Amino acid sequence: MIANPNPPAADIAAEPGAVRRQVRRRRGDRCEDGLDAIAAEVPVSLIYNDTPFAVMMATPADLEDFARGFSLSEAIVADPAELRIEAVAHGLDGAQLRLRIPEPRAQALAHRRRSLEGRSGCGVCGSESVDALLRVPPQVGAGAAIAGAALARALRELRAQQPLNALTGATHAAAWAGRDGRIALVREDVGRHNALDKLIGALAAAGVDPSQGFAVVTSRASYEMAMKAAQAGIPLLAAMSAPTALAIALADSARLTLIGFARDDGYAVYTHPRRLLDDARADADATGTPP
Repeated sequence: MIANPNPPAADIAAEPGAVRRQVRRRRGDRCEDGLDAIAAEVPVSLIYNDTPFAVMMATPADLEDFARGFSLSEAIVADPAELRIEAVAHGLDGAQLRLRIPEPRAQALAHRRRSLEGRSGCGVCGSESVDALLRVPPQVGAGAAIAGAALARALRELRAQQPLNALTGATHAAAWAGRDGRIALVREDVGRHNALDKLIGALAAAGVDPSQGFAVVTSRASYEMAMKAAQAGIPLLAAMSAPTALAIALADSARLTLIGFARDDGYAVYTHPRRLLDDARADADATGTPP
């Protein structure tokens, strides 16, 4: 979604995660100064049991959801009940998330130390070993089957549920929809993986079973996006852009249905099409076996 090039002054920075900044705009022969809405991007430190683990560049909104989702999608904890958010502190130099996990989890985390930098474009940047990077999540369950019409509905609804991107034109979104395609939760961030982590955390906070719906993201489907979705138990991930080869390989092994190029006029299914009713029926028609 493209942001309004001339947002009303009263609307600028009305959304959490946006800030006001001076701008000089030129339109043809005219030049004027004013204010623009800009997506905020700050260092967010994740500190577990008083030990720094990672610093991610992220939009400073929905940070409790981010803490939950990151902890779950990175397999730092196995259940939301294992995580206690002690403090969310905002400062001039960014934000700190002070988190408490069971001691055995903290000891396991010590073997997965990261360098303390994570760029908004890649949440696994900084991992110290190939094993930490290429972690394979558990296989996802059967999940709910959906119709192509439900996917189309989710894509339509998502366009109207990205207020931060509508204001700034600079953020990704991750949404969760039920079997009928109705979107229940959306989270935005300058980083695509951060948006997905925030969504996973929001699902956990709301007590929503991820297996009973599907996720839609406004980005490409990288390895990490597929890994996070599978780790969270989301059975189907639909990306508006392309997948990577490694994402397809992981999705196949994790039994995750991975969709790319999800647009108004169709989509491409790269792994496990059985969860899409239209494609399962097409397979049945071609083979003469029930879907």
